[in-house]
Amino acid sequence: MMDRAFDSVSAFGFEMAFLLAASGFFVCLKLLSSPKTAKLGNLIGSGAMLLAIVVTLIMERPSVIMPMSVAMALGSIAGVISAKRVQMTAMPQMIAIFNGFGGLASVLVAIAEILRIYFDGTNSPSILFSITAWFSVAVGAITFTGSMVAFFKLQELMPTRPILVRGQRLVTILLSLAVLVLLYLLIASPKDLGLFVALSLVASTLGILLVLPIGGADMPVVISLLNSYSGLAALAVGFVVKSNILIISGALVGASGVILTRLMCHAMNRSLMNVVFGAFGGVDLVNKMQEEKPVREFSPTDAAMLLKNASKVIIVPGYGLAVSQAQRNLRDLADELKANGVNVSYAIHPVAGRMPGHMNVLLAEADIPYNELFDLDEINGEFETADVAVIIGANDVVNPSARSDKTSPLFGMPILNADKAKAVIVMKRGRGRGFAGVENPLFAMDNAGVVYGDAKQSVVKTLLSLKEL
Repeated sequence: MMDRAFDSVSAFGFEMAFLLAASGFFVCLKLLSSPKTAKLGNLIGSGAMLLAIVVTLIMERPSVIMPMSVAMALGSIAGVISAKRVQMTAMPQMIAIFNGFGGLASVLVAIAEILRIYFDGTNSPSILFSITAWFSVAVGAITFTGSMVAFFKLQELMPTRPILVRGQRLVTILLSLAVLVLLYLLIASPKDLGLFVALSLVASTLGILLVLPIGGADMPVVISLLNSYSGLAALAVGFVVKSNILIISGALVGASGVILTRLMCHAMNRSLMNVVFGAFGGVDLVNKMQEEKPVREFSPTDAAMLLKNASKVIIVPGYGLAVSQAQRNLRDLADELKANGVNVSYAIHPVAGRMPGHMNVLLAEADIPYNELFDLDEINGEFETADVAVIIGANDVVNPSARSDKTSPLFGMPILNADKAKAVIVMKRGRGRGFAGVENPLFAMDNAGVVYGDAKQSVVKTLLSLKEL
């Protein structure tokens, strides 16, 4: 009787621990919605996940607590080293790898359970087990290979432009149907290893083909979508291993990924169906490239003179700023302008820096006030009254072709209206095009001038010139 009562109390305690962990996940997502609270949200989410893992091990596998503790310690060390060494500019690549590993983990867990259930000869699995197990294998494989392609593109280990072959979309659709057919056959014949190998190969190939046709400029959408896929795979594995906390966490990741994907689709003017079937970004950009028009070149002194005489300046930071790690130098320039009575604000495009919120975090590192950061909808109407718009390392997000040129692959994408400022200063590394590979007519406009060079050096030289005026 005492043992039964103790077991009941223990079970209640475990359930309360899981409830606390699940609550931590919800709080984490809420705090991650703002750069001010994102760090605390990460800590709470990590703590909730640690609690869930520890309680699960105590309940289900107490004999493996020691080896799992060693594995977690090694993983933590690898995570700390990665966090210290990976630059903020490489964060999209790191997220892509995390998504891929999440999908791969779901595949391995599902396979382990499938082998245990189907091949020991003593178990009779339910239809729910069969559906969720094979679904997690398929979605996990798609997530893994798709995420690896996204990583290679973002790391520029393969061409960032869309990679297309004749009939590719038809093949993608056929492979999608093949995955559904194989899932049905495997549910009916779960011990057929040939079908399992076929599903793994087809799903892995599908993941590759889904991402190959997508250009680098659209990678923020891909990253958020793959994040959702990894959540769906984890959700399915939660049913496989009968873990409520894994079901909850997988559902949260999947749902938040879908919401973020829709927001990114709106920001990039892409439909969700385009993303799912890899049909966007699939324009032959080489044929779209036009002859570059002459631009007016500014010296840092020219830029400083414009800024000196301005009363309202809007700064548009982009990936080039992140690459050169110029955020602190930019803050020094802004502080000098504000000391001279200039109104300074920052215009942040939803995909500035290649992923959602990337630029906000980057500027927060330099202690730039949050109240000076404005998103596209908040600040676009202010450019017409701005004396100077300073574009630092941004290209596609300020390309006016998106508003008027129906032949441009950027057409319809919401952009920052920097070209409507009275004067435009562009700081860019060279004469190359943006990540989408198309020319930006803004750089050749009468009210614009370009300061060529590394963003950090350009900002520093402009600041020095400003102090000398």
